[in-house]
Amino acid sequence: MPITPFHFGLGAALHGAAPKTVSFLSFCAANVLIDLEVLYKLMQRQHPLHAFFHTYIGATLVMIATICLFMGMRWFAARFWLPDLLSWRSLAIKPVALGAGLGAYTHIVLDSIMHTDIRPFAPFSEANGLHGLISLTGLHLLCMGLGLFGLAALSLRRLRAKGDKT
Repeated sequence: MPITPFHFGLGAALHGAAPKTVSFLSFCAANVLIDLEVLYKLMQRQHPLHAFFHTYIGATLVMIATICLFMGMRWFAARFWLPDLLSWRSLAIKPVALGAGLGAYTHIVLDSIMHTDIRPFAPFSEANGLHGLISLTGLHLLCMGLGLFGLAALSLRRLRAKGDKT
């Protein structure tokens, strides 16, 4: 399934551990942009599904594109009305860049473990030393567990913030 939410579990954990340092929104955006390649390839019935954007070179370009997209939207929003869903306008560039980078590179790591057709170091190497490092079930459970940790950490922070206000 392209654009799987399992990747977001790691992003939730990173954001939950450091919410002012890692943008969950840019983490997710980078993941979605990378998996648009798979969606396109599925629709065109092309193989391999995990190609250029599922390499570290491709992920670097996606990270840059995510940051540029954010900056472009911020520029556009200063001139025209855009909805501020998820408070994206208040995000600083550093958390956006870190979230995009972590999102892009961890996407490659997680997919390298899971998929046989990924070549993360292409064009320099066809090797994928991470494939099968842990079972698919184990990987999914890890991602879900990290997501629950992230949600718990964020919830605890909000409860503490409310307690400090009263």
